[in-house]
Amino acid sequence: MNQQHNRQNGADVMKIDVGAVIKARAPRFSRFIPGFVVRWLERFICQDQLNEMLSVNRGLRDADFCRGVLKHLNITVDVKGAENLPPRDNRRVTVVSNHPLGGLDGMALIDWATAYWGGGVKFVVNDLLMAIEPLSGTFIPVNKLGSQSRNSLGQLDRAMAGDNPVIIFPAGLVSRRGDDGQIRDLKWQKMFVAKSIQYERDIIPVYFNGHNSSFFYKFARLRKRLGLKFNIEMIRLPAEVFRCRDARFEIVIGKLLSWQELKDDCDYASKAEHIKRVVYSLGQI
Repeated sequence: MNQQHNRQNGADVMKIDVGAVIKARAPRFSRFIPGFVVRWLERFICQDQLNEMLSVNRGLRDADFCRGVLKHLNITVDVKGAENLPPRDNRRVTVVSNHPLGGLDGMALIDWATAYWGGGVKFVVNDLLMAIEPLSGTFIPVNKLGSQSRNSLGQLDRAMAGDNPVIIFPAGLVSRRGDDGQIRDLKWQKMFVAKSIQYERDIIPVYFNGHNSSFFYKFARLRKRLGLKFNIEMIRLPAEVFRCRDARFEIVIGKLLSWQELKDDCDYASKAEHIKRVVYSLGQI
């Protein structure tokens, strides 16, 4: 959802307003949308709760914003396997993880990585998420649906060539429940392997232990059965965030994979699937 910006106590305050977004995006049709539909959408995306969270964390940016959100929701994140991490001065690493939650997992990883390596952590995300302005200094936008712009590719290459840790969800999309009942990522894209080898970055596999509600997965399966291409279940993600209030998650860190070992074979797609299996094996530890 787009966000409006107001001034409050000298700080920039974001506010989500579904009605204003509809009027701005579809001015000719907005007057035909009944008020109860707008109010239903506001409740469905938890507009009031989102605005409260944004207000509480006004003025915070990047890792501080992530930490503020986690604190606001009283979320605890345990870390297992920290002994597998390289020395703190080895910042040129690519952290790859499964993507079970669709929001809080990314914030938790940014918070954890910043606590370990310090500032400058970067996160590769769908370009639509650049609307989350407090995280714009951390996010590196990529286009998941269309062709990459020259500017987008340039930002990614500069980040990979730089000295800061880069976090990536190789699946791009949130995990789904398969026919076997298991909650797993969809196919992992090979880009993270190619770029890590190109820029001589070791890869740190990470498993994030968490899941969304059964409703989210049922909604996704229904959408798929109906033949709808657009992932409409994504509008459920704000509610999933607040469902996690008082939750406890776990980050499991695996052994570092050196770029020198990965470069021996140019089959990047197979390597991506292998690393995906390594990540999910961490969930069994």
